[in-house]
Amino acid sequence: MEVTSVDLGFLEPCEPWLLTNKFFRSKVGGKPAWLELKHLPKPDDLLCGQCNEPLGSLCQVYAPVEANENSFHRTLYVFVCLTAACNQSPEPEAGTIKVLRSQLPRRNEYYEYDPPDETKESPAIKSPVPLCVVCGCRGPKLCSRCKAVNYCSAAHQRLDWKAVHKSVCCSEEGSTVPASATSSIQFPEFEIITEEEEYEPKAKLSEEENAKRQLAELERLKQEGKAGALDELSEAELDQYSSDQVEDKTFDKFKERISADPEQVLRYERGGKPLWLSPKLPQTIPPCGRCAGRRVFEFQIMPQLLNSLNSEQLDWGTLVCYTCEASCDVQGYAEEYIFRQDVLNTDTAKH
Repeated sequence: MEVTSVDLGFLEPCEPWLLTNKFFRSKVGGKPAWLELKHLPKPDDLLCGQCNEPLGSLCQVYAPVEANENSFHRTLYVFVCLTAACNQSPEPEAGTIKVLRSQLPRRNEYYEYDPPDETKESPAIKSPVPLCVVCGCRGPKLCSRCKAVNYCSAAHQRLDWKAVHKSVCCSEEGSTVPASATSSIQFPEFEIITEEEEYEPKAKLSEEENAKRQLAELERLKQEGKAGALDELSEAELDQYSSDQVEDKTFDKFKERISADPEQVLRYERGGKPLWLSPKLPQTIPPCGRCAGRRVFEFQIMPQLLNSLNSEQLDWGTLVCYTCEASCDVQGYAEEYIFRQDVLNTDTAKH
């Protein structure tokens, strides 16, 4: 697949009704705007693999594949654990972050063939599947008293009961949840708008400039009391120095690349290459769990997004998503692969 450019994603305020499912937009926060409406993920599919609590909706990326008629509409959903301990876990298969793929042909049973009118407010296409009043995911559980409110889990039922439902159960207001009841499990909602990256790599250093840089590095080592020369370092110190140099160069490249667009929260380049901030990479990218085909890089979530989430629980360097290269047919939602790369000198975790 020929790749011509990287699309950068930026946050922008947007009317909430424009971020519902039938307008097919990328967004951060709020409740998921589900694409396929009958075969939603089961609550167990959206539990953290470490603490077993419900994951929260981080973002969704609308990403059609033009070459695949069954992917005319296609959305990728990223869910994260909301507890600090899980987000700091070095466990390689903790399942604290998950990404799901859903897709539909242009003619389908849910949405009109032609795009909707975006100049006037209109409601979302309602799912026939009951949704959790707190998080907007599949909600098979009912309040046992009023039987008017659905939940995905006992955890969200308890959250709603303490916040508001206890006082309105069996009343006309019983099916509404104010913002105060969902603020702890929903992130602020923004649209993700994209624009093509304009990047010109800096010219490589000349031999003379490289020599000057090496001399400066040698002088730094002397000042740090490391015997004044690399050949006088112990083998362990030399290995650590070499590793640090590689990490520094990778991180410097990361910083230099994003410096022109420091507010970017997303980098999208299906079939391209991620922008790594550390040399600690995933050992292998597992094949698609449905068709066994190859997975390719599709997008990565940048650390700048953390600044807009109002959450002290989350932490990552970058989240890198790989998806089925063929975007194979799926009824409902299929899990793809996401890799969490942490900041320098920390372990990485894959999911």
